[in-house]
Amino acid sequence: MSATRIDGKAFAANLRERVGALAADFESKAGRKAGLAVVLVGDDAASQVYVRSKGKATVAANMESFGHLLPSNTSEADLLALVEELNADPRIDGILVQLPLPDHLDEQAIIAAIAPDKDVDGFHVINAGRLSVGQSGFVPCTPLGCMMLLTDRLGDLSGLEAVVIGRSNIVGKPMAQLLLDANATVTIAHSRTKDLPSVVRRADIVVAAVGRPEMVKKDWLKDGATVIDVGINRLSPEPGAEKGKLVGDVDFGEASEVAAAITPVPGGVGPMTIAVLLRNTLVAAHRNENIALSEGAI
Repeated sequence: MSATRIDGKAFAANLRERVGALAADFESKAGRKAGLAVVLVGDDAASQVYVRSKGKATVAANMESFGHLLPSNTSEADLLALVEELNADPRIDGILVQLPLPDHLDEQAIIAAIAPDKDVDGFHVINAGRLSVGQSGFVPCTPLGCMMLLTDRLGDLSGLEAVVIGRSNIVGKPMAQLLLDANATVTIAHSRTKDLPSVVRRADIVVAAVGRPEMVKKDWLKDGATVIDVGINRLSPEPGAEKGKLVGDVDFGEASEVAAAITPVPGGVGPMTIAVLLRNTLVAAHRNENIALSEGAI
């Protein structure tokens, strides 16, 4: 068997195109663009690149980008004051504070200060609670993107057995909840799981989100499984190379021999995250202006 590659890059491009068209329609009805504020504290190079790409993607999707670049010694009081300003600004529908924050800042306190209805990252405890009880709220972008890829590939997930490897608040736990809501039978596996390979081998759907390069091997997988690889790990560079190879949490070459479908790294889940962030921002804009958005449009 040679697995089908699930092309997250193409799916994300299509989603961003649909968001852009709906954002233009929103502007014509609301008299303003949907707005996303991104706050970056410090000078982490990777975060700077990611924030710039978010800004460009926001503008390309016919929405307004509000960037706030703060020095690494910004006090918690000053950051909280900025968040409150953004909460009160009617031009802004979504607020994203780029993580990780410098060590002297309390991430949970900052996230808790964001208005839940502007929390397009889906990290606020109120949005986590809404997800857990089936209410409408914002879901973290990466697991929602994974869910879009899964339903596009498999359709109805009812009755399928799913194993999520990883229990983070950002990916593992919300991913499991989304699968449960889709009527899959869900197991959350982690570093303390006994005989992890045999647990994973039961699954029709495997979502790997542990941050360990190429941990999941082909003998961990059931024949015909669908594999969603959330991991992004950079290996040590080969002699003479500037950068090491990017790999996921799944050994792609091996897994492709037994899986029915698998996301590559890069080009799988990664592009979905920003696309879903734009989608969440547009949903927030419609809610803030009480403008209907047809269910399933994005």
